[in-house]
Parts: sequence; C-alpha cells; structure tokens
Amino acid sequence: MLKRLRYLLELIRFSHTLFALPFALLAAVMAWLTPTIDGVEVAFRWRDLIGTVLCMTTARSAAMAINRIADRRWDAENPRTADRHLPAGLLSLTTVVAFAAISALLFIACTLIFLPNWLPAAFSVPVLLFLCGYSWTKRFTRFAHFWLGAALMLAPICAWVAIRGQSVLENPADLLPSIVLGAAVLVWVGGFDIIYACLDAEFDRKAKLHSVPARMGVPAALRLAAVCHLVMIVLLAALPWICPQVGFGWLYGCGIAAVAVLLVYEHALVRPSDLKRVNVAFFNVNVIVSVGLLAIGTIDLLI
Repeated sequence: MLKRLRYLLELIRFSHTLFALPFALLAAVMAWLTPTIDGVEVAFRWRDLIGTVLCMTTARSAAMAINRIADRRWDAENPRTADRHLPAGLLSLTTVVAFAAISALLFIACTLIFLPNWLPAAFSVPVLLFLCGYSWTKRFTRFAHFWLGAALMLAPICAWVAIRGQSVLENPADLLPSIVLGAAVLVWVGGFDIIYACLDAEFDRKAKLHSVPARMGVPAALRLAAVCHLVMIVLLAALPWICPQVGFGWLYGCGIAAVAVLLVYEHALVRPSDLKRVNVAFFNVNVIVSVGLLAIGTIDLLI
C-alpha cells in the first residue's frame, strides 16, 4: 500500500503543488488582512486555512490524475514520458481512475465541511470540470498552456471567495485583488508551461498535438514565454496601485524585484539549441518564485 501511495504521489507530481498553493495562501492572507469595502475586518480561522489547503490539494490531485489518464497513449509513444506510471504498468488504469474519483469527492466534501460560506460548494463541480478540461486542450488548440494558467489562476481567486464570500456577494469589486493576483498567475504558468513544452515540440508535431513550440517553433515560443513573464511582473507591481486597500509596502516591492531576477535567470537557463536545463528552469526556479513571494508578501502585510 505504501508503495502504491508513493507511485500515486509521483504520478500526480505532488511536489508541483508548490506552484499554485503558495498563491492561494497569499490570497488567503490578503483576504484576512484587507478590510472589506465596508471597512469590516475578516476574522482568521484555522478551519478556513485547513480547508483552503485541502481543497487546493484534492482538486489538483483529481485534475492531475485525469491528465495522466487522458494522456496515457501519447505518454507511451513519447520516449521522454514512456516511463510514467501508467504506460510503464506501475499503476493500473483502475487504480488511477479510483484515485481521481476519490480526490474529486474529497474536494467537494472539503468545500462543504471546512469553508465558511456556500459559494465554494456551489462552484465546486464547475471548477473541477474546468480543471480537468485542460487535459484535452492539446487536441484542439495551441494555447492549452493558457488554459492551464487559467486553471491555476483559480487558486487565489477561489481562496479569496472561500474566505470573503459574503463580502464578494454584497460588493463584487471586493474580488479585484485576487483577480489581479490570479491574472499574474495565469501568465506566469502559461509562460513556464510553454518553456516546458519545448521538450516535446517535435513529438507534438508528429502526433498532431497542439502547442506553442510545435506550432511556432522553439525560438518564438521562448520569446512568447518571456513576454508572459514580463506581463506577470507588471501585474504584480501594479497590484498595490490597483488595490491600495491590501496594504503592500516596500518589502513586497523588493520581492517583485527578486521575482524579476529569478525569471531572467530562468530564461537564461534555456536556449533554443540547448534544452537540457528546462527541468531546472521549470521546477526549481518557479518553486522559489511562488514560495518566496508568499513569504515576502505575508511578512510585508504583517509588519
């Protein structure tokens, strides 16, 4: 059982939860420390924090399991992915389907049990369908990267709604800080997923799958990824100006400067003629970006 659990966690790349979860937690911190439009403070509750983490983790687990199920034929044909758990026979299709179903049910249950308003439960199924829908987008659009970005964009927005649902219902403008943060996540994820997709550009063309590198070529894809990351920095820098009520200060500004340096480093690691360091750029740098921004943003708001 322990071996099977380890395989399941490897299957869904559980460590990659560190991409979106820190942004969900940053949005939660912002939600607790930002007065509502009516000037009411939102009380911190451990139950809300636990619910946010559990909902984020279970929803992502369901979506990643569905992704592995949907892509299993292409994974088997692609030399880079042929050793993944389903094509390699380390896990059965029945096991992965059951894991996806249990994760989805746990997500819905967590929205009902832990979160303080009815909105997360009401939107739990549409959110799951949108997350899982990403797995089929490479069949019909080269911009599947941005569907993935939109899926992760939901992390900060949903965390905000989970904590401040009543305020959002009464004043929809209350949602604006999470939308700006979510938009930054969208272009950030879209950018680094384009970089990662460069590894499979040739295979995607042969398999008639759609991606920016397969359609535009690796050099143009890397330029588009750089533009995406530039837009991310602009959105993060604009957040205190668009939403001054959040209260970010100079330390947050230093964090944005550090993120910009890290993204420049990420792009310096990858060249059209040398993609050997894509995995370093994809995981290591982006985990530092997300976790670091959570830490700096939280400290800024608390001091």
